[in-house]
Amino acid sequence: MIIYLKKFGTNLNGRQFGKESYSAFKPSLRDVDKDENIIVDFAGVITFTPSWADEFLGSLNDEFKEKIILKNTENPSVQATIDMLEQIYQNKFKIK
Repeated sequence: MIIYLKKFGTNLNGRQFGKESYSAFKPSLRDVDKDENIIVDFAGVITFTPSWADEFLGSLNDEFKEKIILKNTENPSVQATIDMLEQIYQNKFKIK
């Protein structure tokens, strides 16, 4: 499964918006096979804040930790937030 974060917007910020985005997307996660990876694609994302990321990526991490692969993470905003989350969760994300 690929999650294109751009479909939530190019400026992903705010805890409430992150929570709403995850809640809206969560039903799609029922279709994930037990052996399937979840690719989170950051293409087109301009701003990626820790509060939005904690609600969306954090919730995803809680449920699918080892299956998550991050893609198109070159944006400095994305990189900084991922670094911060890795420290908080004490988990290194796989990056493609």
